[in-house]
Amino acid sequence: MSDWSHLIRDVPDFPKPGIMFRDITPVLADARAFAAAVAAMAAPWRNAPPDAVAGIESRGFILGAALALELGCGFVPVRKPGKLPGRTLSEGYRLEYGSDRLEVQVDAVPPGARVLVVDDVLATGGTLRAATALLRRQGAQVIGADVLVELVPLGGRDRWDDAATLRAALVM
Repeated sequence: MSDWSHLIRDVPDFPKPGIMFRDITPVLADARAFAAAVAAMAAPWRNAPPDAVAGIESRGFILGAALALELGCGFVPVRKPGKLPGRTLSEGYRLEYGSDRLEVQVDAVPPGARVLVVDDVLATGGTLRAATALLRRQGAQVIGADVLVELVPLGGRDRWDDAATLRAALVM
C-alpha cells in the first residue's frame, strides 16, 4: 500500500475545543500502510543516514524507532518531564493549545553526532524547535527533521531553521 493518507482520521475538539487532531493510529495499525509510511520518511535520508534518530514523545517514538531501524542507526527518546532516569536537559515550548516541556538525557548523543529529529505531525513547530534546541545543547549536529504529516496552514515550516532540511511524508 503506497497511499496510506486516507487512513489518517480527523478528530475534532481534541485535546481541547477548537483543535482538529490528526490521528495516525489507523496508519500504524495497518502493517502495509505503516511500512509504506516509514519507507516514505526514510527515503530522503538513505544516501546520508544520520548517526541517530531522536523521536519525540509519544507517536514520534513509534515512527522514530522504526525509522532508526530502517536507516541502520540508533534511537534517542525525547520525553516529557520526569520520564527519563539520570541527568537530563529540559526545554520549554509553546503548542497550538498551550505550553509544555521536553527532556533528553545529558549523554543521549555524543558531541558532533548527526541527528535527525522525528515527530508524527508538524503543526506550529514548537515541539521540533524544542527537541532541536536540546540536541544542539549536547553538541549534536541536527541534520534535519522528518514528520509523517505537515499541517501547512499552521505554519510550522516557517519556524524551522532551514526549510530545506524539513521533510514531510504527507502535506495537508
